[in-house]
Amino acid sequence: MSKFEDRIAHQVQAARGNAKKYLGRAVGNRRLESEGRREQARGNVKRAADKLRDAFKR
Repeated sequence: MSKFEDRIAHQVQAARGNAKKYLGRAVGNRRLESEGRREQARGNVKRAADKLRDAFKR
C-alpha cells in the first residue's frame, strides 16, 4: 500500500473501533466494547507512528 492508503486504513481502523465501542456500550455487550477499544487504540497508535515518521523525514 502507498503511504496515503496506509493513513486512510489506520484512520478507518480507529473509526471502526470507536463505532464498535459505542455499539457495545449501547447494547450492553462488554466483549464488543473492549474489542472496539482495542481496535481504536491500534488505529490511533498507527496514526501516531505515521505522524512521527513524517516529522523525522522533514
